[in-house]
Amino acid sequence: MMIVSHVESAVTTTSEKMITMRSMTEKQTESNIMCSLEFNIRLDDVVLRRSIRSGSHTDIGARGSNEDQHIGIDDVSKQLGDVYKWGLPSSFYAIFDGHGGPEAASYVKDRSYKSANDQALLAEEECSISDYCGTTALTVLILGRHLLIANVGDCRAVISRKGVAKQISHDHRPSNLQEKKRVEELGGYFADGYLNGELAVTRSLGDRHMKSPIGSYSKSPLTAEPEMTQMVLSDDDEFMIIGCDGIWDVMSNEEAVGLVRRQLIQHNDPERCARELIDQALRLHTSDNLTAIVVCFSSQIKAPQPWRPKFRRSGQ
Repeated sequence: MMIVSHVESAVTTTSEKMITMRSMTEKQTESNIMCSLEFNIRLDDVVLRRSIRSGSHTDIGARGSNEDQHIGIDDVSKQLGDVYKWGLPSSFYAIFDGHGGPEAASYVKDRSYKSANDQALLAEEECSISDYCGTTALTVLILGRHLLIANVGDCRAVISRKGVAKQISHDHRPSNLQEKKRVEELGGYFADGYLNGELAVTRSLGDRHMKSPIGSYSKSPLTAEPEMTQMVLSDDDEFMIIGCDGIWDVMSNEEAVGLVRRQLIQHNDPERCARELIDQALRLHTSDNLTAIVVCFSSQIKAPQPWRPKFRRSGQ
């Protein structure tokens, strides 16, 4: 798996028992941008978490075809076998929300499983993707208690912390003021909520017709550079929802977390939760493809206890 091999090759241990990781992101065919996330993990702080469970579901929605792709790997070591040499429990999840055709999303997903020896083949495949085809991408790598997010576009990751929704990624849309400023400073504009009147997101993979030519020193308003986020999971973190924009267009973070939490208390099945989340978005008349991944960090969420007064009233 290419994504995993990039991380593995960059893991080193120093005399202070520090691990430095560089998680190399998707290299675009139309540019030589290669972004990396650097962070330090003290080995003494790494506490092995209970077994992570996940479930996913996807639906065509109101579209003529489903251009979404996703990946869910609860145990990377089991996936890699003898190749895995890290010493930390790890999981990997991703959603790729394609547009202008399914080819870009399919390509990025397939490349996630390729080895470095397949580079020549990958370069040939890359040329066959239309300049007008692209995809958003949100990937989550979990190492022990450490969670790493690389995000390009408007898929979203939300955590339930004791039942409270906490968004842990940012939507790259015109409504994001920092993104709006970045785009306008590079000469881009918005028309009816679309970047340059064409695209609803401000970051994507592919879409070469909206980006500077290969070798150009100028930056395009539409970029493939991912936004990186790092956090440490706590015992209060119950589960995570990763979903494409078709869900968040019709549901708030709080509504999604509340629905999944109630379902987990009822049957404790993350795959059924993902399906119910998508079914609810369909009932709310979303107009897009739908994909959701529910990742459970705890074995069981306890049902809330009914409220009881501290003191019994007199006469009762």
